[in-house]
Amino acid sequence: MIKQFFSLAIILSTAICSAQNSFKVIPLGIYGGGDESNLSSYMAAPVHSDNYITLDAGTIRSGIEKAIEKGNFKQNSALQVIQQNIKGYLISHAHLDHVSGLIINSPDDTKKSVYTLPSVGNIITDKYFSWQSWANFTDTGETPRLGKYKMISLEENREIPLTDTEMYVTAFPLSHVNPYQSTAFLLRYNDDYLLYLGDTGSDRIEKSNKLEKLWKQVAPYVNKQKLKGILIEVSFPNEQPDKSLFGHLTPALLENELNILNGFCQPGKLKNVPVIITHLKPVDDNIEKIKKQLKEKNTLGIRYIFPVQGEKITL
Repeated sequence: MIKQFFSLAIILSTAICSAQNSFKVIPLGIYGGGDESNLSSYMAAPVHSDNYITLDAGTIRSGIEKAIEKGNFKQNSALQVIQQNIKGYLISHAHLDHVSGLIINSPDDTKKSVYTLPSVGNIITDKYFSWQSWANFTDTGETPRLGKYKMISLEENREIPLTDTEMYVTAFPLSHVNPYQSTAFLLRYNDDYLLYLGDTGSDRIEKSNKLEKLWKQVAPYVNKQKLKGILIEVSFPNEQPDKSLFGHLTPALLENELNILNGFCQPGKLKNVPVIITHLKPVDDNIEKIKKQLKEKNTLGIRYIFPVQGEKITL
């Protein structure tokens, strides 16, 4: 009887631990254009930590101000959060709706690292921190180099620690209007993972296998219930013609990609992973259409989350 009790206790303990939240995500910007105060950017940290990394940096200060209003930071000043809580920036690609907040806030920022694939980092230093466009706050590129930001080049599929945080990151290339690159970032804290994808087209449209390769990499974490969430873009409703997608997803294309991921997973496991929809383009009634279309055809039973600027998501 005692043996059975202890066995049951161990099983219950394991179930509780696997269901525990590991990450918190604060959306600083949720749109893919159209509103300069609300562009792609998410702060992520372990659930019990205040040492954040940003996943892209289209909007920073406006989003933090919203988060302060909602009680998500102890500080009353957005600048204090930028200087004290943001420990670095993961930039998926160099389009302005993903980097403008980083650039504009750089004069008031503190020393930290910017992590990118080499092709992305080169654009940031050559085109933006180039003195002709903006003062060079990085440690590479044109002189004089002010050295506030240490530019870290990520190697594909190689995990590295994120300085001054408790997290690690692995970068995977994505296709965003082939041959141009975007990036997926797989964050790890202890044995749990969070997956963020920058802008991406579907493999079918992009004539690529980059998403398929990514799905194969993360499927084992889905099976072990170690993948706590996926942040992925849906920019347009299904009515958008393929020729006008410009390296983005629709609800139907996302459904197709998630079905491919599901094919690499054990039955029923993927529906336990929340999917946060990013980069919606606020044109006409696009957002309402996207939400409706995602809910109408959800054959996998996915729990979709539509983020709100400044509102914390716990995963």
